[in-house]
Amino acid sequence: MYYYELALLKSPLNNLTFQSEEKLDIGAKVLIKLKQRKNLDEAVVIKEVEKPTFKCTNISEVTNEYFDEKMLLIANFVSQYYVCSLGEALSVYNCFDKNITKISDEIKFDSKIVLSFEQEKAKRFLDEKKQALLFANTGAGKTEVYIKIIEEHLNQNKQAILLMPEISLTPQMEKRLEKVFGKSVAIWHSKITKKKKEEILQGLQEGSIKLIAGARSALFLPFSNLGVIVVDEEHDESYKSDSKPRFHTKDLAIYMAKKFDIQLVLGSATVSAGSFHKIPFFRLESTYHDTNKLYSFDESEANLSTKIIDKIAKTIAGGNQVIVFLPTRANFKYQICTTCGKSVECPYCSVSMSLHKNDLALKCHYCGYAQQIPETCPSCHSGIIHNLRVGTAQIEEELKELFPQKVIKRFDRDQIKTNTQLKTILNEFNKGEIDILVGTQMLSKGHDYHNVKLAVVLGIDSVLNMNSYKAREKALSLLIQISGRSGRKGEGEVIIQTKNEEFFNHYLNESNYKEFLESELEFRKELYPPFLKMAKITFSHANGLKIKDEMDSYVHVLKANKDIEVVGFGQSPIFKMANKYRYEILVRSSNIKALLNALHSIQTPNASIDMDTIY
Repeated sequence: MYYYELALLKSPLNNLTFQSEEKLDIGAKVLIKLKQRKNLDEAVVIKEVEKPTFKCTNISEVTNEYFDEKMLLIANFVSQYYVCSLGEALSVYNCFDKNITKISDEIKFDSKIVLSFEQEKAKRFLDEKKQALLFANTGAGKTEVYIKIIEEHLNQNKQAILLMPEISLTPQMEKRLEKVFGKSVAIWHSKITKKKKEEILQGLQEGSIKLIAGARSALFLPFSNLGVIVVDEEHDESYKSDSKPRFHTKDLAIYMAKKFDIQLVLGSATVSAGSFHKIPFFRLESTYHDTNKLYSFDESEANLSTKIIDKIAKTIAGGNQVIVFLPTRANFKYQICTTCGKSVECPYCSVSMSLHKNDLALKCHYCGYAQQIPETCPSCHSGIIHNLRVGTAQIEEELKELFPQKVIKRFDRDQIKTNTQLKTILNEFNKGEIDILVGTQMLSKGHDYHNVKLAVVLGIDSVLNMNSYKAREKALSLLIQISGRSGRKGEGEVIIQTKNEEFFNHYLNESNYKEFLESELEFRKELYPPFLKMAKITFSHANGLKIKDEMDSYVHVLKANKDIEVVGFGQSPIFKMANKYRYEILVRSSNIKALLNALHSIQTPNASIDMDTIY
């Protein structure tokens, strides 16, 4: 009889010991029966152990799937650094299938891309440094550099990953990659069908698929000979997982590249302060950007001021297109009663619900609860509800009233729910069938809009005033990214609704973004990342008093630790979510080992730990 320590997939439980009559490979995926469970659970063989003193249960079944040594090593790092079980860390992977055999299918690619002198210099720098940052202005041609690097690795019969922050980027990038790499490229994200995923996994293992382009989950596919990882728009916070394990894809890519000697290229027009500080970079500037971009500011509090309306009218009259950006989706961020001043809150979360006028409903964006729009205030039963803070749907409505003959569409997650819808609206816009596109941050994600001559940015001050040490970086980066969508093929104009003109005007030019990063890093010294490590511990429970007491007890323990600092603690900004009360502790330290030891000592199912928190 053989005895094995197993990691239970998707479970917060510690490793368990089971027995088997046959010898098993480390990394084998098995099925086991747990007490009081009807169905079999998936687990992974971690190591062989001595016969324990307690009685063991037999492993029920051995599957044809397995996790290789690299997967186990990375999952172990994720478990330790991001404070989760090994089973939770392994669950992010798509494992290998023993039944699929590799076929020798060497194809030589020729992109026919001729790099400019500066692009060639950038490529040489990235090749020499092995893990480096491409700090490239919007329109400077970083995608061409990516393709040339990927092409070289594929021609050496290696595999490549091109990571993008969101699937909204994939349709245009898909066309560019398929033009060069044909059927050797596959697009991977959450919206593709189960059948398509199985085809891609088979092709990747067989060797017919050599390049995977997609969202963060693409990093966890069964690569056997990975040569390069490209992380496009590396500054984007979408790379940080908002569910357990709360890993940061970019940071994991850096870890993997250094651990396994893989080339890594990080790229962005607005590189993150952390990458700028830690990673060697090459500055690639575009030829047109600084002279052909015209910025103007608008301090008006109106949704669409006369100045903005006039600019839009002039642009579309000239046969050009307009994009209008807002930080929030839906119609309004929340609703306020004109009599008692209270908002309409979700009954299960301590957040105001958003109005979705087209659905005639109020919806909670945290737990999914929806209800009819009330005729009067639910709190005082007499006041009239007033809509506060504008959203995409209202702007779309106002523009349709102002420009009834023009085609105006929305581009946000409420409107774009499938990959087909995404491709359709981008195709319509690029064909000139849409005059004005109104959207949220999806608009800023690197799309190449050929005929956009005006970008209107509303509500950017709400980003600048966020309760986060990264608020300035996020607001300026977002503004530059949106500005970059205007004037891709010539002159472009950007009008910004803000009361912080001095700040934005000083740093808005991309050539000044380096100056901003330098001043931002000076401000963060001895206080914030990348100089210190920060983590957030969130406690949640249906019993508010119980969970507060639990948080208080851990505050006492953490404050006694001289190697870490408790920055703050108390109610979470969203105090109640899905009928659970929430408290949090924010800690920081320059001693990573001490911080991780402290976080691993928090042994309660009511706590959730977010290492390298972005808030």
